[in-house]
Amino acid sequence: MKTASFYTLGCKVNQYETEAVSEMFADNGYTIVPFSEKSDIYIINTCSVTSMSDRKSRQMIRRAKKTNPDAVIAVMGCYSQTAPDEVLSVDGVNLVLGTKDRGSVLRLIESLKPGDKLNAVTSVKDNHKFEELTVRRCMDHTRAYIKIQDGCSQFCSYCIIPYARGPVRSRSEDEILDEVKTLAQAGYKEIILTGIHAASYGTDLGCTSLEQLLNRIDKTDGIARIRLSSIEPMTLNAEFVEKIKDCRKLCPHFHISLQSGSDTVLKRMNRHYTTAQFEEVVNGLRRHFPDCAITTDIMTGFAGETEEEHKETMRFCEKIGFAEAHVFQYSQRRGTPAAKRPNQCPPEVKEARSKEIIALTDRTRDEFLKRHLGRTMDILFETKVKDGFYEGKTANYINVHTLSDRDISGEFHSVLLQKLENGIIFGKIVD
Repeated sequence: MKTASFYTLGCKVNQYETEAVSEMFADNGYTIVPFSEKSDIYIINTCSVTSMSDRKSRQMIRRAKKTNPDAVIAVMGCYSQTAPDEVLSVDGVNLVLGTKDRGSVLRLIESLKPGDKLNAVTSVKDNHKFEELTVRRCMDHTRAYIKIQDGCSQFCSYCIIPYARGPVRSRSEDEILDEVKTLAQAGYKEIILTGIHAASYGTDLGCTSLEQLLNRIDKTDGIARIRLSSIEPMTLNAEFVEKIKDCRKLCPHFHISLQSGSDTVLKRMNRHYTTAQFEEVVNGLRRHFPDCAITTDIMTGFAGETEEEHKETMRFCEKIGFAEAHVFQYSQRRGTPAAKRPNQCPPEVKEARSKEIIALTDRTRDEFLKRHLGRTMDILFETKVKDGFYEGKTANYINVHTLSDRDISGEFHSVLLQKLENGIIFGKIVD
């Protein structure tokens, strides 16, 4: 019996790609085993958003080597793409792939001879073709991610991803619709459209757009919910919202990447909007999608960020009232313009500012959640958590726990939302 094991770091796109490669191995006779177990092959899909991501990737390589010193270890993803020689030099690594040609990983692994060390990374700079990787079944039996595009052409001054992923490449509408139908037939109720820069979907094809894709998926039988992953603010302008507002299955949850609430910081970041434009987008969404959840990403301690700029971000977050925020500290990435800027913030300043924004956005999250207490809402339950409780989400991404004496995973139920504890609402099934 041949065995293969996978470990994924980073974003939902990486998770999707790992699942696609895992399916490829399973379809070719491999038994997929947990990463903690002894395996013939370990495949690690890396992230390079922060220096900690790079470190974590190296740790997982060493863990695989320790678990089975004789295993073949293949490493792919963003860290591999930007630093292939560095990755290949880690003890135990036999094969390095980047962010393209993942479909060849099985063939390359099976062609290796004992002791081989192969660098199969090629440039993504001129890559203009979407690499088709299809997922027919997902680890999560309720929600499924579908990758609709790859690459980014924004070149924010702090971000390594355009160098790791290359320019925008969109997947064809028909390929996406085929995967949606396959997943619907397999019993998935909710799909999440994801990409490296999902907002740019279709811009390279010239014959489609994100709003056109959403409207086509909305007419697909079997799928109850469509959810968008992270999206850029200016995509959600009045024209876009007008075209999607009648999508019956589109979840009223929009994860809009803010990064900073200071216009001077946004300019240094090379983000193509102002706080006023961001606020206008949020107000437009709230008009058309009542009770929608607006969630975001916020970076603290960007190169040269002053105390006043940090306070501007605090005030803006308070004003918008985010339903949730992913707060993270700026990390210098070699090769990006921001890494060369003077007046880099000390680690202790980044940490302190991060804690302040987390405290603030936790409070705005709780204010958003409390507004829903006493209401009855439809919950799609996903999994059992503990002590007879099952976890699920509303369409606007509120996490709900409820007691059940039977397995309700994958089912919709009407739930009365009763109390809030630590960011989770507890409720009672009333249908």
